[in-house]
Amino acid sequence: MSRIGRMPVEIPAGVDVKINGQEVTVKGPKGTLVETFHKNMTIKKEGNALIVTRPNDEKANRALHGLTRSLLNNMVIGVTQGFEKQLEIVGVGFRAQKQGKKLVLTLGYSHPVEIEEPAGITIEVPSPDKIIVKGADKQAVGELAAKIRAKRPPEPYKGKGVRYAGEVIIRKEGKAGK
Repeated sequence: MSRIGRMPVEIPAGVDVKINGQEVTVKGPKGTLVETFHKNMTIKKEGNALIVTRPNDEKANRALHGLTRSLLNNMVIGVTQGFEKQLEIVGVGFRAQKQGKKLVLTLGYSHPVEIEEPAGITIEVPSPDKIIVKGADKQAVGELAAKIRAKRPPEPYKGKGVRYAGEVIIRKEGKAGK
């Protein structure tokens, strides 16, 4: 039995969950998330908890069991608390600024890099070297943060570039002199 899959997902007060076959809609103070799950997984609402069950112990169903429960749990956490990723910009002249719904990055290229803020996600720039990506959908927040980081990933010699807050960059030694 899956240790994660068999745990119930608690539904806090103020969160509304609707199950329509394999489609689950979770509505809360931070927004609404809709997800369609695999046909083999059975999702039931019992009291103030969601229970995920699987039909048999085949390897694929065992894997889907824990995955389905984790995705449901992330949906509930997303509409109550939300998710956030913090990024840091390191480098002389590298900076970020917010212009309306756009994030404008100056990353040493001959042009500024502009990233549009997608629906359901907010980008905050508390200082020119910090970016905070917030939203209810964990996957969308992580994807946007990765997209921003990919514009100038940290390089191993001086560590310049866009990195996640707390990310450790393994540094290399430069050229050896004579």
